[in-house]
Amino acid sequence: MRSRIGVVGAGGVAQRHVRVLSGFSDVELVCVTDVVPEASARLADTCGARAVPDVEAVLAAGVDAVYVCVPPFAHGPAEEAVLAAGLPMFVEKPVAVDLATAERVAATVAERGVLTAVGHHWRYLSVVEQARSILGDREVRMVNGWWLDKVPPVSWWVKRDMSGGPVIEQAAHVLDLMRLLTGEVAEVTAYGDGRPPAVDGADIDGVTAAALRFASGAVGTLGSACVLGWKQRAAVEILADGLALTVGEQELVVRDADGERTVPGDPDAARTAVDRAFVDAVRGLGHDIRVSYPEAVATHRVATAVAESAWTGRPVHLDRPEPAPAGPGVTSREAAEVTGREPVNVTGREPADG
Repeated sequence: MRSRIGVVGAGGVAQRHVRVLSGFSDVELVCVTDVVPEASARLADTCGARAVPDVEAVLAAGVDAVYVCVPPFAHGPAEEAVLAAGLPMFVEKPVAVDLATAERVAATVAERGVLTAVGHHWRYLSVVEQARSILGDREVRMVNGWWLDKVPPVSWWVKRDMSGGPVIEQAAHVLDLMRLLTGEVAEVTAYGDGRPPAVDGADIDGVTAAALRFASGAVGTLGSACVLGWKQRAAVEILADGLALTVGEQELVVRDADGERTVPGDPDAARTAVDRAFVDAVRGLGHDIRVSYPEAVATHRVATAVAESAWTGRPVHLDRPEPAPAGPGVTSREAAEVTGREPVNVTGREPADG
C-alpha cells in the first residue's frame, strides 16, 4: 500500500519535494495545485499526478497527506483546510510571513492533534548530528550565524509584506540551528541598514545585524544579507571552552586542542531524509520528525522578533514559549529572566511605528 500525497504549490521547493517523493516506492503523488494552473500542470506531468484547481480538490482526491509548499504570504488558508480535514501535513519554511498566522495555525494543530512536519532539513544533516555529539554537555558561550546571499529570482521575495524579508525567508535555517545547539532565545536587538537591494520594487533591508541573548546565558549574533550575486556563507559558529565549531550544509569545521579538522556535509541526503521521515510517520513506520509545526513556530518567533527589532529600532523580549512536543532533535530550555532595558513583547501584532 502506497501513501497517496497531494501537493499545494508548484514552485521551486515543491519541485524539489516532488523529485524526492517520486523516488520513494511507497509513495503515490496524486495531485498538484497552484494559483498558476500552467505551473501545476507542468509539475503534475513530471510525476504522473493530476493538476487540480484548488486545495479543496486536493482534499477531495482521497489523499493520505498533503505538502504545503507556498510562498510566505500565502500560508494560512491551505494549512487550515488540511487541518480541518484531519490530514497529516508537511509545510515548507518559513511557516508564514507574520507571527499571528503561524500561531493561529499552531493552535489548530494542537487542538486537532494532527501529525505535522516542517522543512527545516538542516536538522537532518549528518554534520549537525556530529556537531551535537562533539559539543556534548559543554556550555555554549557564544553562537554566531550568517546567511549572506543574493536575491532569489522570484518577484515577491523583495517585498516585505510578501516574504517577511531575508531574516524570515532565508535565515530561518540558521536561526533554527542556533536554537537547536544553544537553546531558546530570550531577547534580540537588531538593525537593518534601511537600504534595499538593487532590485526594482524592493522594500526589504539589504543587510541586517542582530545581537541575541539566550536563556542559557549564551550570547550571539546573526548577520543576514541579500546584496551579493552569489551565496557567500550560510553557517553557524559555536564557541565553548576550548572548542570552536562551524557547521552548515556543506561542512563541519572543528577546532580544539588537537587542531583543526573538517568533515564534508551531504545536503542532498538531508533533503531526502526530511521527506523520508514524514512519509514513514504517515505510514506509522517510525517517528523521526525533528521539526513539527509547533517547533518551527518557535524558530519563526525568533525570526519575526529580529525583523520587528530591525523595523522598530527597539529590543524585543520573547515571551517564555510553551515547550514544543518532545521528540528527536527538539531542544526546549526554560527562558531566563532578562533585566535591564524595556523591550517589546512579541505578540503577533503589527510592528509599532518608529
